[in-house]
Formats: sequence, C-alpha cells, structure tokens
Amino acid sequence: MRQQMDETSVTGPAHVAIIMDGNGRWAQQRGRPRLFGHHAGARRVREILQACPDHGVKYLTLFAFSTENWKRTQTEVAGLMLMFRKYIQREARALVDNGVRVRFIGDRIRLDDKLVSLMDELELLTAGNDLIHLTIALNYGGRDEVTRAAKRLAYEIEMGRLTHKDVDAETLARFLDTHVLPDPDLVIRTSGEARISNFLLWQSAYAEYEFVDTLWPDFTAAEFGRVLVRYGQRERRFGAVPV
Repeated sequence: MRQQMDETSVTGPAHVAIIMDGNGRWAQQRGRPRLFGHHAGARRVREILQACPDHGVKYLTLFAFSTENWKRTQTEVAGLMLMFRKYIQREARALVDNGVRVRFIGDRIRLDDKLVSLMDELELLTAGNDLIHLTIALNYGGRDEVTRAAKRLAYEIEMGRLTHKDVDAETLARFLDTHVLPDPDLVIRTSGEARISNFLLWQSAYAEYEFVDTLWPDFTAAEFGRVLVRYGQRERRFGAVPV
C-alpha cells in the first residue's frame, strides 16, 4: 500500500494527517483551563471525521499526544489521559456503526493499563470496518517511531531472519507503526504554528503541508473542505520534472 513517489496527483488526498494544535490557547482566550480546550477539540474530531467520506478521504491520522507532551503539568497530562479513556468509551459505538476502523500508533509502554485495554478493545471492535481508517497517534513521536523500528529490524538481523543486505527504505518501513497504511498525502497543522513537531517524519517525506491560523476547536468541516480544495490545485511531482 506504500505510495509510489514517481506519480503525479491533482486529485483530492486519500490520506490526511492533522496536528490538532491550539486547544490550550483556545481555552485561555476564554478564561478557561487548558483542559476545557482539549475537550472542545475532542468534540471537533467527530465533525471532521464525518466530513471525510464526502471528500474522498479514506485515511485520517490525528496527532493526539506526543512523546514530548509528558513535559506538561501533571494536572494537564492526567486530565488528557482521562479524556482519552472517556472519548473511547463515548465514541466506540458510533465508530463501529459508522464504518470507521480505528488504529492507535505510538509507544504504549508509558500509558496506563486501563487506557491500553480500551485502545485494544476499540481496535478489535472496529477491525472489520473499511469506510474510513482513523489512526490516532498517542504517545507518538516520529524519531521514537523510527528508533523503535530500527531496534526491531536489528533484532531480525540478530536472529538471522534478515541480513544487512536486505535493509533498504522499504524494509525499514515494514517495521514502522504505520506499516499497514499509505503515506499521508496532506498534513494540516492548525493554530498558526509552522512546524511539524516530530509528526510522521518518515511518512511525510513527500506530503503536502497546510498551516492554517485557525485554532483546532474552531476548525470546522467547511474550512477542512477549503483546505482540501487548495490541495487539489497543487501539482505533486515527487521529485520529478513535469513533461
């Protein structure tokens, strides 16, 4: 399923990845605690997810919590972990009924057992769905992912199942968290920040980027549609020169 880099595309993106930034600032602008903004952002996810099929978006990947987010206050981190548990419990039935297949990427070692159990259960419950593939990056970092993939690859070599001659970009990609997914066509970051923050570093090598000023809780389906229209006006060459 890996994307071929010698193709050109002027159609809509099949895979959109979003850095959902600006929840805390959105709350602070309203004189509320940061967690208030995170809850508003979680509610926005359903609207964007529901809009995907109408735009031909088959894969949606969301950056929910990074490996660096543990540096935030204990109150905010604990609140986020509770919110993730409640989100899974609240949305599970709708996700199953609406044909959404859910996957989680990231290192689960640091997550609490209750949350991991809910994640496993939701993946199992939605495993037969295929209308849209929702991937949630939780305790995820691009460098961490590549490091973990390299360790798994090194272990395969150590066990004699691979040799150094077998190692190329495609081989390493098979050990990434996203090995069953196509690479993202478009990466969107909300809130006006113009950086990628360690998100899908390997997979986004040839992705298009959109940095929008809107804070994530205000990022509507209508604005999502406008971003996709702009994407469709681009010419993706993947390093080639148009003939």
